[in-house]
Amino acid sequence: MAAAEPTWQPYERHGLLTTQSDLPDTVFAFPTQRKEPLTDAAHVRNAVARFDQVTDVSDTDRAMAFANIEKAARHYNVDLSETDWHQLGVRPQPHRRESARKGAETRKRTGEAEEAALKAAQTREKLRSEEAAARKAEATRLGREHVEGRREV
Repeated sequence: MAAAEPTWQPYERHGLLTTQSDLPDTVFAFPTQRKEPLTDAAHVRNAVARFDQVTDVSDTDRAMAFANIEKAARHYNVDLSETDWHQLGVRPQPHRRESARKGAETRKRTGEAEEAALKAAQTREKLRSEEAAARKAEATRLGREHVEGRREV
């Protein structure tokens, strides 16, 4: 199989937050699907880590994506130990949603979901209490400054 020709080109807009829709197709590992933007070194590493999670793409798309990742990795000085897209993990899990649903059902059945919900509620309550205490301390501090400011006059 001939090596795919990369389509990736550097694209940097420093100082501005952009949305994915602002980016040109040439910035994505999978340009047709507009998946896995390669805008900096961190995104290149993320694309490598998530390569096998991209679904509904052909082997040709994967070869192109890997070529784009390689080119971006060279540009951003990211070391790749992989030399072929086949080395980036197994094929995407076709029944990932079903597996997630089954996992959620198991957590509900074993009580883990309820336990996690209770822990989350306790954490939220603790944060509310800490925020209230911080607001009260700030109000007290501001009140003292106000009173002290009056005494100096």
